[in-house]
Amino acid sequence: MFGTALYAQTPAVGEVAPDFTLSTPTGKSVQLSKGLKQASTVLIVLRGYPGYQCPFCQKQLHDFIEHATEFAAKKAMVLLVYPGPPAELDQRAKEALAKQADLPTNITLVIDPDYKVTNLYGLRWDAPHETAYPATFILDHNGKILFEKISHGHGDRASAKDVLDALL
Repeated sequence: MFGTALYAQTPAVGEVAPDFTLSTPTGKSVQLSKGLKQASTVLIVLRGYPGYQCPFCQKQLHDFIEHATEFAAKKAMVLLVYPGPPAELDQRAKEALAKQADLPTNITLVIDPDYKVTNLYGLRWDAPHETAYPATFILDHNGKILFEKISHGHGDRASAKDVLDALL
């Protein structure tokens, strides 16, 4: 078969993660490569909003928030990518944070309304009531992937402890 693949291939450990710019639910622009200059980055692609709030995403999201001080002690930022259909995705992302008044300064949530990053990373779960394969990456200051965990189901996510243990 000839032609271009519909979706990119998921970058592997040892490769440089593709750069991107997305916005927070409040409209602030966030570029991956700029954050890498400040600290190692834990990049988490959630399932986001497949038509409901994913309970596994919420559990993972709050697990990382609860361990924010430990990530800060290891000089790591956490960047959460929340994909979904564009209509009201910013509002859906805010709902996912309902239990959390403010995010710790080393954790940022961005929305991926057109599946830009989901497709760029080869993580699009293109099926009814799906958005993305949940994935976690640890990136060094140069964007090199040091750790990755891709889930091909709703659960089986990297926990904050797993990632803290893997951080150098």
